[in-house]
Amino acid sequence: MKTVSLKIDDSIFGETEKILSHIKKTRNRYINDALDYYNRHQRRIILEKRLKNESELIREESLSVLNEFERIDYAD
Repeated sequence: MKTVSLKIDDSIFGETEKILSHIKKTRNRYINDALDYYNRHQRRIILEKRLKNESELIREESLSVLNEFERIDYAD
């Protein structure tokens, strides 16, 4: 495990301490769980942007292929 020193806004720290007193979880575990959740969330956002980009890149080619198929269908 790595040791990290961080500064937390007073309001966030106070709210976190209140929550921790109710859920019986250590501050360290709570912060680890929060970071894990946020990292998963950010990975989904990154993947969504990448897929959107790739989709845009192939859109024109896909339309071209679709038009070609339509021309073949009408030729028969």
